Amino acid sequence: MRILQIDIETYSSIDLLKSGVHRYVEASDFEILLFAYAWDDEPVQVVDLTDMEDVPGDVLAALADPAVTKTAFNAAFERTCLTKWFGQPMPAEQWQCTSVWALTLGLPGSLDGAADVLKLDAKKDAKGKALIKYFSVPCKPTKANGGRERNLPHHAPEKWADYVAYNRQDVVVEREVRRKLARFPVRAREWELWAIDQRINDRGVRLDRELIHQAIACDEQYGARLIAEAQELTGLDNPNSLAQLKGWLAERGLETPNGMAKDQMPALLDAAPDDETRRMLELRQEMSKTSVDKYNAMARTICADDRARGLLQFCGANRTWRWAGRLIQVQNLPQNKIPDLALARELLRAGEFELLELLFGPPPFVLSQLIRTAFVPSEGRRFIVDDFAAIEGRVISWIADEEWKLEVFRTHGRIYEATASRMFGVPLETIVKGHDNYKYRPFGKVAELACGFQGGAGALEAMDSKREIDPEEYPRLVRQWRDANPNIRKLWYAAEEAAIEAVRTKSTVKLKHGIQYRYAGGILFADLPSGRSLAYVQPEVKMETIRPKDKEPFQKECLSFWGMDQVKKKWEKQRTYGGRLVENLVQAIARDCLAETLLRLDRAGLEIVMHVHDEVVIDADSDDGLLERVTALMGEPIDWAPGLPLAAAGFECEFYQKD
Repeated sequence: MRILQIDIETYSSIDLLKSGVHRYVEASDFEILLFAYAWDDEPVQVVDLTDMEDVPGDVLAALADPAVTKTAFNAAFERTCLTKWFGQPMPAEQWQCTSVWALTLGLPGSLDGAADVLKLDAKKDAKGKALIKYFSVPCKPTKANGGRERNLPHHAPEKWADYVAYNRQDVVVEREVRRKLARFPVRAREWELWAIDQRINDRGVRLDRELIHQAIACDEQYGARLIAEAQELTGLDNPNSLAQLKGWLAERGLETPNGMAKDQMPALLDAAPDDETRRMLELRQEMSKTSVDKYNAMARTICADDRARGLLQFCGANRTWRWAGRLIQVQNLPQNKIPDLALARELLRAGEFELLELLFGPPPFVLSQLIRTAFVPSEGRRFIVDDFAAIEGRVISWIADEEWKLEVFRTHGRIYEATASRMFGVPLETIVKGHDNYKYRPFGKVAELACGFQGGAGALEAMDSKREIDPEEYPRLVRQWRDANPNIRKLWYAAEEAAIEAVRTKSTVKLKHGIQYRYAGGILFADLPSGRSLAYVQPEVKMETIRPKDKEPFQKECLSFWGMDQVKKKWEKQRTYGGRLVENLVQAIARDCLAETLLRLDRAGLEIVMHVHDEVVIDADSDDGLLERVTALMGEPIDWAPGLPLAAAGFECEFYQKD
């Protein structure tokens, strides 16, 4: 099969990073400027579409030919732009994404980042960012540029020549990345799954445009009201100015040398010398709340047909290959807990802001609660929302052979109560509302959520958001949970020992349930039951001094590797340990369970519009039995995971929500 490598340079007045490629190509001024391509190992050619050059006929034919594999770095961009420009579909099944390929090996998802880590001789042209800014985005009209809002090739011929060279070089680098990665091919099943992912992103999910508009208006009205009250209270021109406000507070005897960060506000409120100062601090808190960031993201992203697209990134969490959110960030939507969502959202849509606040509370809180409800089914349809029950708890119990937990999941499923029962030695049937032993349930729940990946007292504190447990009890609870889960505890140490042994001996070390650690080509692979592998690049084992809190330091062999820090977005050395390795395994296997479900649902012809963690959202017709069929599909056994007890539950709704 022939390979056609492609890279394009484009123009649009829509901000690509903020609005996404699907909204980007809807702009009336969208156009493809340069089209660079290369067949297999042949030289790279660049077609200058601004100079009336035509894409060669064999290349145009190849774009629609299933016998030709099209590749690009971030192929979703090229696919979407070419679909719009040439007015013909670009089926994802005919494409491969080199960025996704890099992510599967734990490498950076950017072309320059991947090239640097792979130490390629071919480098991405460093001039690229400046050239993109000059030719591919609108410019600010000035006297110097004659008041134009866009730079064209004839405005800077030398820069344009550099842009053509930059376009050509991107194909050169992308091809070299592919050559390096060829030693570690992506399984055909994963490319099939990526194609499904692309169809989900292309399909998008419908948004309630009126609700979004009114949410932003409500927030603006509420913000103006707060500022007016703050101005009247303080006499300041701009009470949102930190410098002005600090001066006003100082005049009233309240010094703020460390600023007014969120975590400092409780102490400042306690120290307020009078009611007016306290009220101003409360107003400051309210003014700093951001309840409409996601509504603004929706307004930027929504396409002409009221759908938001491109919300999911395949292999976005590249340590485990889990999906990540993009644009609206559907992976971290606030939960909804107000009692009557339907009434609240209808009041918001109608612009009844005062009544909304009277019935449901301050606008920032209410708007946050209603974010999920901005996602709605297609006209005349409904959502089916279905998710796995306690998927991570089931997976870790399965790979650890923690039989008592597996039995819980096979039967009643009350894992928090069962955990508390084993931790405290009380009968399971007594941990029910109304019985004195129900007091143990919070202990079981928090410990179950915090301790599975070798978490200690700090993990318990982080998970105990309701502060239901005396912090003095944390260390004891950790010990009790570990005693109640001896096989999971053994798994932490077994995983670390296996990974270290594989690196030290450059060999393969088996764990259990088809899991093994394998060293090959300078990478430590964690082979999973599904047949795919996690990658830890340039692993290293060496003795280090461990300094645990409240314990004596000690020496032990430690495993480190190079990878993308998900917070810093930097390629750097990272240390890992047994609990973290097990967390990677569990989340990766849970991801593979979701992947099986997506394959099943897609093959059944169902329209998946998004998925969030372990939950799928389907845009469905009025078939009354569909919810039961989806739930059954999600709970079906998986061939590569014999004995893993899966279960799912779902509901139907007229707008997206948390059940």
